[in-house]
Amino acid sequence: MQGKIALEEHFAIPATLGDSQVFGAHVWQELGPRLTDFHDKRLRLMDASGVELMILSLNAPAVQSIHDVTRASAVAREANDRLAAEIAKRPDRFKGFAALPMQDPEAATREMTRCVKDLGFVGALVNGFSQAGDPKSALYYDLPQYRPFWRTVAELDVPFYLHPRNPLHGDVRGYEGHGWLLGPSWAFHAETAVHALRLIGCGLFDESPTLQIILGHLGEGIPAYLWRIDHRNNWMQAPHKYAAKKAVADYVRNNFIVTTSGNFSTSALDQAIAEIGVGRVLWSADYPFEDIADAAEWIDAAPLSETDRMKICRGNALRLFRLAK
Repeated sequence: MQGKIALEEHFAIPATLGDSQVFGAHVWQELGPRLTDFHDKRLRLMDASGVELMILSLNAPAVQSIHDVTRASAVAREANDRLAAEIAKRPDRFKGFAALPMQDPEAATREMTRCVKDLGFVGALVNGFSQAGDPKSALYYDLPQYRPFWRTVAELDVPFYLHPRNPLHGDVRGYEGHGWLLGPSWAFHAETAVHALRLIGCGLFDESPTLQIILGHLGEGIPAYLWRIDHRNNWMQAPHKYAAKKAVADYVRNNFIVTTSGNFSTSALDQAIAEIGVGRVLWSADYPFEDIADAAEWIDAAPLSETDRMKICRGNALRLFRLAK
């Protein structure tokens, strides 16, 4: 179908480009140029697959891995200004997610506000936990110092995309000897799912009930485990020991949105729709780490009603980002 909107699609600036070399020398000759291109091959691939609009975001882990807090803020601002300049050339084809220096909640709040109010961005995408001061540190956003930030996001009424990153080297004992499990094979999903569940458990959505969090890859596995998370050892009737007032599934179905980025599985799509509803599932590709054509051909052929296909590929995004003319 024509008119698709994609929202986990990446670019890089010189300061962050090297972060994506981990995908291997065998693809770097193609991957590197794709990350720094906006208006050449990217647009041709979009046109070929019926993609009208891309919401662009910085590659990973980028800002989140810069433990020098001052530099993290500078790189985030540089990336956001570059993205705004590129969007200005083709505002009909591109929108932007802000990169944020979450190492400093106050700086992140200021940059979030600037990007939405001054640059016209439609939300933020952050690559998991942030390192601050010590390269071994890991700040998760359920911590109390982030509450004012979340209140600002809710007031701005834009979504926040929680994007994956690998765990720190000191936290990967379970992966030792099995490096293939890092990255998109498993670690990305496990790390991001835990972070999302921390946000739920801390009571964040009781305080900010309108806040909307986006997860890629059809929910990082969470939809498949909603029943078990809420009903573990069901006959024991043990209450959850967290600050949140409701069941996890309630928050997922009201405060979370998932995209198909990098997970072109029809059975996983069916389960996500069954668990959280078709109105909370959006199409995406995860370009340039995945191929736009693969994502488009899959969703175009998926056994969906045309009404649901239109919602997933376009309508839900128009509503979420208030893009409808």
